[in-house]
Amino acid sequence: MNAPAAAAPHDITPCLWFDTQAEEAVTTWCRIFAGSRITRRTAWPPGSPRAGQALLVEFELEGRRFTALNGGPHYRHSPAFSLAVHCDDQAETDRVWDALLEGGTPQQCGWLTDRFGVSWQVVPRPLLALMGDPDPGRAQRATAAMMQMVKIDIAALQRVADGG
Repeated sequence: MNAPAAAAPHDITPCLWFDTQAEEAVTTWCRIFAGSRITRRTAWPPGSPRAGQALLVEFELEGRRFTALNGGPHYRHSPAFSLAVHCDDQAETDRVWDALLEGGTPQQCGWLTDRFGVSWQVVPRPLLALMGDPDPGRAQRATAAMMQMVKIDIAALQRVADGG
């Protein structure tokens, strides 16, 4: 008896639902993140109410594949699904935060909702290091300070973690 052949790996791609703003959102995000691009645009077919407009926009954000769908007003984004951006330093955190926040709404703990209704977490890597510090007191102080912030301030977190 032969063993079944191994199945090919699945191609799993997150799909974000929009009413009509998929292409605008994707174009904006591709400007913010280096090495990002639209890989395919599929239009609504002739005869449909939205003929010629984007139906699907396939894209890559820094090498990760996504799809955006203009499916109509039936569903809205929520913070239950967010995209996390890990930044190396405060300058990168500020640049990404400011670009994504344009026309959006800031939230607590480094979260924001962009103007397209998509939730983002802008997470400086030093924050993760502080929250995972082997000294439980430092980790607790950093975490408590982060919970009071909107945009993450790495220097302030380090001062608080150090007891200052």
